[in-house]
Amino acid sequence: MGTAVGGERSVPRYVQIAEEIVQQIRAGVLKPGEMVPSESELVDRYGVSGGTIRKAMVEVRASGLVETRHGKGSIVKDRPPVRHRSSDRFRRSHRQGGKAAYLAESAQSGATAKVSVLYIGPMEAPEDVAGRLGVPVGSQVLARRRLYFRNGTPVETATSYLPWDVVKDIPELFAENPGGGGIYARLEDHGHEFAEFVETLQARPASKAEASELALSAGAPVIHLVRDARTTEGRVVEVCDTLMAADQFVFEYRIPAAD
Repeated sequence: MGTAVGGERSVPRYVQIAEEIVQQIRAGVLKPGEMVPSESELVDRYGVSGGTIRKAMVEVRASGLVETRHGKGSIVKDRPPVRHRSSDRFRRSHRQGGKAAYLAESAQSGATAKVSVLYIGPMEAPEDVAGRLGVPVGSQVLARRRLYFRNGTPVETATSYLPWDVVKDIPELFAENPGGGGIYARLEDHGHEFAEFVETLQARPASKAEASELALSAGAPVIHLVRDARTTEGRVVEVCDTLMAADQFVFEYRIPAAD
């Protein structure tokens, strides 16, 4: 392995090749359903050994963007983005119709959605969450952590934090399936009518653990979104901390031009 000027290690050739193939997929040069060039084609293209190409393809497969079919090679997965519509996804009509936000937006994109519940139970409120909820740091809150799949691929993790005094008398919020319309519907059933949802977004590279959970390549871009659910009484009754694979989501916002 070579050393760059200044003593910094150079990036291994197989990593460079893997990153180039991944970028071709993300940019649409290699389209969903298309085959990744064969090992012999890549050897000729890059002028390297078969072993280097095989190591590169291990990295490409780790990105979650391709699937390997025995005897056929690697094919680009079909992963159309889900389109978030801020003016639509939390409409009360969706909840009244029995659809939580993720299921509603997945249905709009024609995707098959699945939610895996990872944890439901008490937790001490982290400092940033406590500040948003207006409770002391370390206060007991209910945490609900989920992993969301679309067409069998993990695309999003989300942890909801809810004040204990709000949830202790709503048994559905302690169940894996809180019922039609999700947790927001159950909160409104118990008198917590929502006035607005405030979201803060930040793009950044995924950590190693985050990349593993979302089947991404190390350092792949993710969107970190934190949402406050505020009632008509001005209280935040849920903070949702969400991490999304950046290539899976398109955000569309409608911004009024008048007061």
